[in-house]
Amino acid sequence: MKFPRIAMRTALLSATSLVAAAAIAQVIEYESNGEKFQTLTRRGLTVIVTHMPVQIEGYGLIQVSIANGSEIHWTVKPEDFQYVRGSEVINGLPADTVVDVMLEHASGSDVAKLITSYEKSLYAIPNMRSNNGYEQRRQGAMGFGASVRMRAAAAASAITLAQVRLAQGESTDGAVFMHLPKDPRALTGGHIVFHSEGETFEFNPD
Repeated sequence: MKFPRIAMRTALLSATSLVAAAAIAQVIEYESNGEKFQTLTRRGLTVIVTHMPVQIEGYGLIQVSIANGSEIHWTVKPEDFQYVRGSEVINGLPADTVVDVMLEHASGSDVAKLITSYEKSLYAIPNMRSNNGYEQRRQGAMGFGASVRMRAAAAASAITLAQVRLAQGESTDGAVFMHLPKDPRALTGGHIVFHSEGETFEFNPD
């Protein structure tokens, strides 16, 4: 029995689509200005992640940049990022929680380390300038106050990834803070996972 031409064409198109989808979903690793990045695209949403080299008040930091090239809206929240290490799962903290921690515990050196490390990671990404990210939040955080802790909170407010709903063509960036109580290994030995709109973005192990 001959395979109908239309059915064959449909099968080939389906197979091609599956191959294309699989290719898009592959994690791409690259280096830029000494920073190591991983990028992953699913259903038109591109997520770029890298580890920040600083630890602030017992927190490990991941720098995230996200661009929506799809026709749907995507909700992005820092608590939807995880660091998975064996059976251990470390969740990202909401932006308000990070600001509260910085208000209570941060020092002047924390402010300098935060800003320097974050800008180094962000500006190492070629052609990545978000319209809902650090640059916009930094302008809004300038009036926080003159004390050391208020400046630290302002820096955290500007740098921390904020919850946002991205429409087509919109982008954002920010740092995801993860609590590391008494953990000298920091964020090592595992991998980053991000959940949004029913999709799971799973990056390569460190």
